[in-house]
Amino acid sequence: MAERSTAAVDVADDSGDEPLAAKADEATTDGTAQAQDTEDARPEGADGGRPAAVPAAPDLHSGHKLARRYRLEECVTRLDGFSSWRAVDEKLRRAVGVHLLPADHPRARSVLAAARSSALLGDPRFVQVLDAVEEDDLVYVVHEWLPDATELTALLAAGPLEAHDAYQLVSQISQAMAAAHREGLAHLRLTPGAVLRTSTGQYRIRGLAVNAALRGITSDHPLRTDTESIGALLYAALTRRWPYESDAYGLSGLPKDLGLIPPDQVRAGVHRGLSELAMRALANDGATASRQEQPCTTPDELAKAVAAMPRILPPEPVFTAPPEYQRTTYQQGTYGRPSARPVSAAQPVLVTPPPPLQSRTGKALKWAVSALLIAALGLGSWQLAETVLDRSNDSGEPGPTQTADEVDKKAVAPDQPVSIADARDYDPQGTDGSEKPASIKNAYDGDPSSYWNTDGYYTAAFGNLKDGVGIVFDLGKVQEVGNVDVSFLGGSTSVELRTAEGSSIPQGPDGFTTVTQGSGTKVSLKADKPVRARYVLVWLTELPLSSDDGRYRGKVSDIKITS
Repeated sequence: MAERSTAAVDVADDSGDEPLAAKADEATTDGTAQAQDTEDARPEGADGGRPAAVPAAPDLHSGHKLARRYRLEECVTRLDGFSSWRAVDEKLRRAVGVHLLPADHPRARSVLAAARSSALLGDPRFVQVLDAVEEDDLVYVVHEWLPDATELTALLAAGPLEAHDAYQLVSQISQAMAAAHREGLAHLRLTPGAVLRTSTGQYRIRGLAVNAALRGITSDHPLRTDTESIGALLYAALTRRWPYESDAYGLSGLPKDLGLIPPDQVRAGVHRGLSELAMRALANDGATASRQEQPCTTPDELAKAVAAMPRILPPEPVFTAPPEYQRTTYQQGTYGRPSARPVSAAQPVLVTPPPPLQSRTGKALKWAVSALLIAALGLGSWQLAETVLDRSNDSGEPGPTQTADEVDKKAVAPDQPVSIADARDYDPQGTDGSEKPASIKNAYDGDPSSYWNTDGYYTAAFGNLKDGVGIVFDLGKVQEVGNVDVSFLGGSTSVELRTAEGSSIPQGPDGFTTVTQGSGTKVSLKADKPVRARYVLVWLTELPLSSDDGRYRGKVSDIKITS
């Protein structure tokens, strides 16, 4: 068992708005930490002393607008001369986050530089910096706001993560930080409050370079600092304990004078391989708590160690047996009638059938009735045949006949293709109203190797910038549309079929009538009954992650419209 890592302690001591013994940041609905910071809870500088006096945080209020675009809504952090807000981008109608500090703040230059460097990375695994501006004696940084994401702090409040979730956490975070360090960017404040998990299970990191610059945090060994922080996150995910003596981020620290012990000795049932991996990342000047493996001192080394592990699969779904079938009082025949005794005590009722006709007279009666029925059936059949023959003779012409082939063709007549007069891209909610118009014909040219693709977005929901994009087909006139087959490349895509009968293309997607929807790589959009329309809109609503550049992009290789 090795000594506790002093480098990781420095990160922890410098990483919070409060000391490690204070409570962790509370999670808001979008996963942004709402720190209860005060002016006397300032972080220490890089030299271990108190920082020099800084200007007070800008005295702004809810409703204030920046650049006549960003409207401040709620202050979530106010500390050390800067403040952080939840705001609304009124131009794009979406929520954003904003960091504000005076232009004469001693860290204003470094914050601007860090924000602009982070924005150039463009990696979707990080919360994106959208704007970094100096204006009217203010410096502000605008970043993404993820309403569907949850902080790791909030996830751990419910208990340790499952082995598969912890494996995904360390795998995704180490790979992301390795990519950032290759571009010369470090985080230096990688805490549970800086890690978010989206509704799709992807982990995203916020505050790359910016959070450390806001607080004046520096490190002589940024690679090792971020690696130990990832090890601390994995340790916390496995044990729900912070791997140091002090409590932090809503987690209890380790018992004093015990030192750093492996996670599988803190909590029973911890995955042995992940426990070993956490100890390899929590290194101290080249030493490690693991005696069997070499320490991981960079995010890239940690990512390679994760990749070398056997993959941890998600747990099998638990089968729950359905409840035992119970008869209702209606099925038991007592519905609407009072029961003289409990239903459970009801005894079966034996109904005695009436005695059959066993006498000689009864047998004679049965034979007589049978003979009458046979005679009636014969007479009816003879009269029906005679009537049919008379009608056939009166007509003088043989009736039309159909061959078996004609009957089969009529029964299984194939769908007829619908002619397309014109097609165009449809992006009414985009900034320029256009989405790759040059390659539209590739979507319906009959060649599956050619395709029309959308722009790249940072989320499957078009970066929360719009509801969707698509292709609108002009059939030239109102025609019957029964089925639209759509083939996609690159992964499962969600799509809707919408139609319109007017003389012109509707201005927005709500001007069309939604007929049906589906998702996959080959989607058959078939209406419950044929519809009549002149304009047919194939409307993409959710995009797959592209392997080309790590962004979300839709690719339509073929569309066929039949009646």
